[in-house]
Amino acid sequence: MLWSHFLFSPHGRITRRSYWLRFMLPIIILEMAIPVVVITYDKPMLILFVLSLWPLIAVGAKRCHDRNRSGWFQLVYLIPIMGPLWILFELGFLRGTIGPNRFGPDPLREG
Repeated sequence: MLWSHFLFSPHGRITRRSYWLRFMLPIIILEMAIPVVVITYDKPMLILFVLSLWPLIAVGAKRCHDRNRSGWFQLVYLIPIMGPLWILFELGFLRGTIGPNRFGPDPLREG
């Protein structure tokens, strides 16, 4: 999958591995590195948040699709306390639908 499709298209499915290694790991590294490199903390973090907002939604939608859920399921995040934990569990730890579903073929079984 091309990086542009991976980061900016909400269509298709991705595995947990792609979610963690290709998306979350670089975001976590950037969030840890920016405060070390830049003394003024507020503006760089705001810029990182704004730049990562659409990719966060698009990649999250693909993980939702892998779980056979609509991308709109990400709105669960807005539920106080329980929402972020639910999203983390759903997108980060649960395996996707085995075989094809309404959003496309199983990414683990693609050639």
